[in-house]
Amino acid sequence: MSNWLPSLNALRAFEAVSRHLNYRKAAEELCVSSGAVKQLVSKLEEAIGEQLLEKRGRGMVLTSTGAAGRDGLAVAFRQLFDTVDRMRGMDDSARLIVSTTPSFASSWLVPRLETFKAKNPGVDVLIDSTPQIVDLNRGAADVAVRFGVTDHGDLVVHRLFDEELCAFCSPALAAGPPGVKRLEDLENTTLLRWDLSQFEWAANTRKWNYWKHWLGQVGADHIEPAEGPRFSDYNLAVQAAIAGQGMIIGSTPILRDLVDAGLLINPLEDRAVTDIGYDLATTERAMLKDGVPKFIAWITEEAGSQRPSTRVPETELASLSL
Repeated sequence: MSNWLPSLNALRAFEAVSRHLNYRKAAEELCVSSGAVKQLVSKLEEAIGEQLLEKRGRGMVLTSTGAAGRDGLAVAFRQLFDTVDRMRGMDDSARLIVSTTPSFASSWLVPRLETFKAKNPGVDVLIDSTPQIVDLNRGAADVAVRFGVTDHGDLVVHRLFDEELCAFCSPALAAGPPGVKRLEDLENTTLLRWDLSQFEWAANTRKWNYWKHWLGQVGADHIEPAEGPRFSDYNLAVQAAIAGQGMIIGSTPILRDLVDAGLLINPLEDRAVTDIGYDLATTERAMLKDGVPKFIAWITEEAGSQRPSTRVPETELASLSL
């Protein structure tokens, strides 16, 4: 059949693999598992009847058939993305898509969002809470709040606030018995942990969410913490701490509302100022939408930071490090 086309998902999976020549990196871009990408590419090879990739040493290369399809598919998907953007723009000029992590959305952004809506009733805000870093240049979102990211490419970036980590627990747990009044008390306290393996930025931030590293930063590396349960969702760890089930390492700016409400306290007053922070990122193209500048002005004011936007030059990207 001359008009027959293989699965669009299979074509997209192969196009990503053909650029990266790596299943894992293609899977990260597509926000699926490596196994799913391999299966889609295999189905495409079966549908076409030709091998598209072959192993070469420890890596992989395109076959002649795969190379023949790579460039054309790249152009085709670029046109598809641009077309969908134009279609979306016809009706969604007043819609603002904000990408951020579930923990930041629930703990900080959503409780404040009503004030933005009150000031800007004509802007429809959609919160896309995901642990993945979306591609702003492809229009996956208008703005993104990113944590611990050092390489923003050519995006326009505003620093919202620097990170400061403290040990938080419920007032009841701090009061005891046995109570938490000094760092040594942590040896007899359940310490809640957050599993960062699902997050793309885990390599930049994982060390700061380990109790042993935090204790070292506050000058208490002689303490051997008895670590407790691990949570894949930070919000669940926070709720466990509020319920008095243990202590968490928490961000002072993010958990401030819960502290002000008396649900959490920092009984130790020890804090670690990190080398990471929260940034708002967007593109010059998104800045043309009426709602984006309004959202940036609002969120920087809420964060107590009116720092100027910055662009990271391509020549400096290699030197960025934590």
